[in-house]
Amino acid sequence: QVHLVESGGALVQPGGSLRLSCTTSGGIFSIYAVEWYRQASGKKREFVAGMSSGGDTDYIDSVKGRFTICRDNAKSTMYLQMNSLEPEDTAVYYCNVGLEVVRTPGRFINWGQGTQVTVSS
Repeated sequence: QVHLVESGGALVQPGGSLRLSCTTSGGIFSIYAVEWYRQASGKKREFVAGMSSGGDTDYIDSVKGRFTICRDNAKSTMYLQMNSLEPEDTAVYYCNVGLEVVRTPGRFINWGQGTQVTVSS
């Protein structure tokens, strides 16, 4: 079972930037697709961004051009660079790994604790 630890969340003003990190252990990170999800209060968890083991990326429309997913296989870590943040981005952000990008949170049983991102003035 892969252990996931998210970090980097904070309170930020609209228009600001954050970089989230997700450090993993217990698996062969380089073979995994990596994904970021988020869950706003009172809402279902949703896919945000994903990257295949080969580097192909996928984003939900609302974050395209603002968020960038990347990975460092040597550190078994994935990142989510978030720019031009909006209040609607406020949520707890989670990461996960698998053999392919699935865009479906229900496919995962194991999750980390998440990291809170709050965008507010």
